[in-house]
Amino acid sequence: MSRVAFTNQIQELQDTVVSMASMVGKALSRSVDALKTQDVQLAQRVRQGDQAINDRRWEGEGQALTLMATQGPMAGDLRLIASSMQILTDLERMGDHASGIAKIVVKTADEELLKPLVDIPRMAEIAREMLDDAVTAFIRQDEATAWKVARRDEEVDALYDQIYRELLTYMLADPLTINRATHLLWAAHNVERIGDLATNICERTVFTVSGSFEEMDGLGKAQPEGDASASGASG
Repeated sequence: MSRVAFTNQIQELQDTVVSMASMVGKALSRSVDALKTQDVQLAQRVRQGDQAINDRRWEGEGQALTLMATQGPMAGDLRLIASSMQILTDLERMGDHASGIAKIVVKTADEELLKPLVDIPRMAEIAREMLDDAVTAFIRQDEATAWKVARRDEEVDALYDQIYRELLTYMLADPLTINRATHLLWAAHNVERIGDLATNICERTVFTVSGSFEEMDGLGKAQPEGDASASGASG
């Protein structure tokens, strides 16, 4: 196969990653909207749509395996294909977390919300921005942007801690709120995990570009701004 044909197949794999990320982002936004409004029908649509996300994952893995089996890619090409496979897995898990939020909506349909939701939707907004930017950084092989995106997970974690403390206060003040507070805590945890998985995509971008694997699970371990900017991206 010519290099042009190989490049086209790589592009098809990347297009699958992008389309799957879009599906996951929409599922996250819709599941949290359903939670805010207790919209069971919207939640059910999110749950039904999870199968399409799973199917897209398998489609992408098939593309990646075909490339590895028939083209014998080396070095950067191999890292790109292997990273794409891992990202597809992470995206499927994100879809599962979005579906988990929708499942909570269905399960608590007869319950009044404990409080108007502000922080969980804000968490979801940041997590979706992280997802979009992380996938863009991967497609562009932009290591510096990947580091910047990963730092935003601190915002998600801080909101999760704030939600945890607030819901714990409700439960301690009135044991009758425990069930509703626990469900909201589960929803927040699902969003927090999506932020973690977006960070995983950033790690894969750095690996693809540099050939080294860097942990990005906190600011304490994150690459300094100057170093990230200086590293650049390579083909």
